[in-house]
Amino acid sequence: MKQQHSIFSFSILLLSLCYINTFAQSPTAAPAQAPAVIVAQPPVATPTQAAAPHGITNVTKILEKAGHFTIFIRLLRSTQEENHLFSALNDSSSGLTIFAPTDSAFSELKSGTLNTLSDGDKSELVKFHVVPTFLSTTQFQTVSNPLGTWAGTGNRLPLNVTSYPNSVNITTGLTNTSLSGTVYTDNQLAIYKIEKVLLPKDIFASKAPAPAPVAPAPEKPTKAVPAGNVESPVAPVDISSAVTFMHNNVVGSLVTVAAAMFAFTVEGF
Repeated sequence: MKQQHSIFSFSILLLSLCYINTFAQSPTAAPAQAPAVIVAQPPVATPTQAAAPHGITNVTKILEKAGHFTIFIRLLRSTQEENHLFSALNDSSSGLTIFAPTDSAFSELKSGTLNTLSDGDKSELVKFHVVPTFLSTTQFQTVSNPLGTWAGTGNRLPLNVTSYPNSVNITTGLTNTSLSGTVYTDNQLAIYKIEKVLLPKDIFASKAPAPAPVAPAPEKPTKAVPAGNVESPVAPVDISSAVTFMHNNVVGSLVTVAAAMFAFTVEGF
């Protein structure tokens, strides 16, 4: 019995040593790590989600679609004002108003008028049709005259509007016309149709033909006088010889009379 107890104690000791040895050889437990921080990435914008840039309204395309503005479109392109409009509509917050003359409006000009203009004059003519702010038809009732245009302001560039219940009249000092319709409006750009080209004084007043000189009034013809009634000019008469002759006769007569009286006196004495 004592022997069995010794064997059991030895077995317990042996197992304890084995356990201690195994624990010593095992790797040290790694320290607990803090949970990784996950940074949320913004979702990649798809083409449909990307913010669309501010659109540029193509004025010439609008006029082409409307029709009857061929000459005005040609001027916009030849003067590079088409590009100016693109930039202004993209950058400006006040918008634009364009008075667009129809082809029939240009046909009313004297033949060859546009060909006589320099490139600078053509550019100014186009700018004179652009107001640097958006104007609806109702806003014409409250605008101050003269309107400023891209061409400028002043006595040489007047542009005045008068609003009536059913029409808007435009005058430049050389042109008098009215809006004949709205081509396009989107609260940033307004294009109105006009039937006459707006002529600025700055270009066309100096090119107007000078008035013809007034011919002097013809002199009234002198009434002919009959030959019988015409008095001949009196020629100067030299009377000196006649006076001398008379003087001599008088002196001679006095001498004769004196001699006769002397003789009579002597005889009577």
